[in-house]
Amino acid sequence: MALQDVCKWQTPDTQETSPHLPQAGSWAVPRGWDPQAFLQTHGPRLAHGTTTLAFRFRHGVIAAADTRSSCGSYVACPASRKVIPVHQHLLGTTSGTSADCVTWYRVLQRELRLRALREGQLPSVAGAAKLLSVMMSRYRGLDLCVATALCGWDRSGPALFYVYSDGTCLQGDIFSVGSGSPYAYGVLDRGYRYDMSTQEAYALARRAVAHATRRDAYSGGSVDLFHVRESGWEYVSCHDAWVLYSELQKLPGPEKEREEEATPDRAGEGREPSVGLAPGDLKVPTESL
Repeated sequence: MALQDVCKWQTPDTQETSPHLPQAGSWAVPRGWDPQAFLQTHGPRLAHGTTTLAFRFRHGVIAAADTRSSCGSYVACPASRKVIPVHQHLLGTTSGTSADCVTWYRVLQRELRLRALREGQLPSVAGAAKLLSVMMSRYRGLDLCVATALCGWDRSGPALFYVYSDGTCLQGDIFSVGSGSPYAYGVLDRGYRYDMSTQEAYALARRAVAHATRRDAYSGGSVDLFHVRESGWEYVSCHDAWVLYSELQKLPGPEKEREEEATPDRAGEGREPSVGLAPGDLKVPTESL
């Protein structure tokens, strides 16, 4: 007798997600309650924040993040890892609820491994991003909070995608997620170039996260830096955010350099003479008008 006849088990469709993933309607809530209404009414409302960023350039994809995990006004962990490796050529930044992010990255790792066993090769970065967005979209409205940037290198080169728990999936060159993202974007928008060198990319990522941790109370700890190359991802460095910000403050800024270049060495040099007035023509009036 076949195994299917004994266990009543059917071979799952290889194009669908894993059958082990729980359905959205299987959550245990009190009788008579709608799951979405129950979570909105009785669910915890704790403020949390972070600063994560990723950008694509000619030498790969850079991912950086702070390490502070906050729960309201309480720092739950000062040294958490917010950049999670998925496989050798793919990793992702995590923002939102820490438990949700870790759980869904485990699900993604399992699904990509199953796809590799079925098809003989790993899916592309776009395929992984689409798979994650489709799986999480089934739980829309159940207070799931996952915002991630998938950074990888596939057959088409470096790739970067933003995925949110409501099913949003966007492709781009620069993404910053978290409460400190407005401050990080201010640094990234000014210093980003696709053709910059590797060291310039490292310095830009560190500077963006360090400035964000200075202004955002929910971000802090250290600055983790990762680089995804054609050969795979690499953990570049980990610097204390406060020490890094202090060192950056000692460096001359571009505005200060331009002001020093524009300031003349001698008093009066570079000033335009008054037109049509002789030196003795200017007199201070002695009587008030």
